[in-house]
Amino acid sequence: MLREIGSVFSFLTILPSNNASLETIARYMYIFPIVGIAIGLAIGGIGFGLSLFLEPLIVALLVVASLALITGIHHIDGLADFADGLMVKGTKEKKLQVMKDVSTGSAGIVAVVLCLVGAIISLSLIRGFEIFYAILLSEIFAKFSMVLQASLGRSAAVGSNSPFVQIMKDKKRLLAAFAITIVPLVVLGGTTGLVVFGVGITITLFILAISTRGFGGITGDILGATNELTRLSSLLIFASL
Repeated sequence: MLREIGSVFSFLTILPSNNASLETIARYMYIFPIVGIAIGLAIGGIGFGLSLFLEPLIVALLVVASLALITGIHHIDGLADFADGLMVKGTKEKKLQVMKDVSTGSAGIVAVVLCLVGAIISLSLIRGFEIFYAILLSEIFAKFSMVLQASLGRSAAVGSNSPFVQIMKDKKRLLAAFAITIVPLVVLGGTTGLVVFGVGITITLFILAISTRGFGGITGDILGATNELTRLSSLLIFASL
């Protein structure tokens, strides 16, 4: 089991992979929030430590860069592809083809820039130990949002997302992921944590709805985009409340 758990960490980060199959990783998708905890603890600790002697804007920039580095930029690339697909007029097949294109269009570039700038501004407005909580809880929910979307959605096409969508139809796995997510959000985040959860769920369902309508379902890129957008929404909430 430890080997399989390690595969999940490798799948979501730049940690060396043991070449496990997607089906194996999908069976353990419910522990995505645990990976979020690990990433959040690491990056949150870095963020808080840097905040003790650096200016907030510099800290925010370094935190966002650290997140991009440790996750291998996979999910932000999904956001770019998702945005490009949304802007295309035509059939679902045409939209999916654009998402698979290795080149990034103007919509994708704008989406990535806005997401990164939004995260940097949000983090720069969070002070003290609160930045640790914000990063930790935002990362936990971002990972849960992908689990939720895979559980509720259907595959737009046969691809890397298919095993996750199929296996996550087991609601016991979703409940396990929910428990892993909600406990730290409530215990550490309190009322703000509940707001993060509620808003994040709404955004996840909204993305699922427009993806089902526009693409016929979800893809790996859409899961990645959901991760990025729910993390951003969480950080905005921490910066605002």
